[in-house]
Amino acid sequence: MSEKIIKKSEEREKMDELVEIAEEIVEKEVVEKKARGHENLDSWVPQTKLGKMVKGGKIKNIDEVLDNKMKILEPEIVDYLLSVDHDLLFVGQSKGKFGGGKRRAWRQSQKKTKEGNVITFSAFVVVGDKNGHVGVGFGKSKETLPAREKALRKAKLNLIKIKRGSGSFEGSSHELHSIPLKVEGKCGSVSITLIPAPQGTGLVIGNEGKKILKLAGIQDIYSKSFGHKRTTMNYGKAVMEALKKLA
Repeated sequence: MSEKIIKKSEEREKMDELVEIAEEIVEKEVVEKKARGHENLDSWVPQTKLGKMVKGGKIKNIDEVLDNKMKILEPEIVDYLLSVDHDLLFVGQSKGKFGGGKRRAWRQSQKKTKEGNVITFSAFVVVGDKNGHVGVGFGKSKETLPAREKALRKAKLNLIKIKRGSGSFEGSSHELHSIPLKVEGKCGSVSITLIPAPQGTGLVIGNEGKKILKLAGIQDIYSKSFGHKRTTMNYGKAVMEALKKLA
C-alpha cells in the first residue's frame, strides 16, 4: 500500500511540473503572437459576409456590429476592429496534500478507458479592450495550449458591449468609471449583485471577478455574492450575466 501511495504522489508531482511548464510556454506564446498579430490579419481570408465587410472597410467600428446584433463567427473580426487583451481565470487546482493545492488556470480531468487514463485540460478565458467591451469563453482539449486557443476564440465570438457610468449617490463624477445601476446575475448556485461605487473605491469583488471587470473597463464597484463561489466557472458566468443586463 505504501508503494502505491508513493507512486501516486510522484505522478501528481510530475503532472504539476508539466502544468507549470505549460503556463510558462503560454506566456512566451502570448508575447510572440502580439508581435506577429498584424501579419496574420493581413493574410486573413474572410469566409462570412460580415468578415468580408470588415476586411473591405465597410464596417470600421465594432459597435456597428454589436448594436445591430450581427453574429460574429470569425475571431479575426474582433482582432481587426479592436485591440483586446486576455486573461485566464483560475478554474483548476493542483493536487496538493489534503486537497490544499494551488489554484491554477488549467482544470484537469481524467477518464478511465480500456487503453488507460485519458487526461483532458480545460481553460476559461476573458477578453476585453478596457473600454466597455468584454467576453468569456471555455475551451477543452487533450493539451493545455489548444484548450487555451479554443477558449480565446470563443471569448472573442461571445464579445458584448456594456454601458458604464457613475450611478453612485456617494459621488458626483461624470467619468465612466463604474456602472449606471445595480444589476444581478446567476449561474448554478452562484448569484452575484454588482452595485455602483464612487470614484476611488476600487473593485470590491473576488480576484476572478476583478479580471473580468478590469478588462471591461470598470474601475470602481461594490459586490455581494452568494452560493458556492469557489466554482470559478459559474462565478465568472454569473458576473457576465450581470454585465449583460447593462448591454
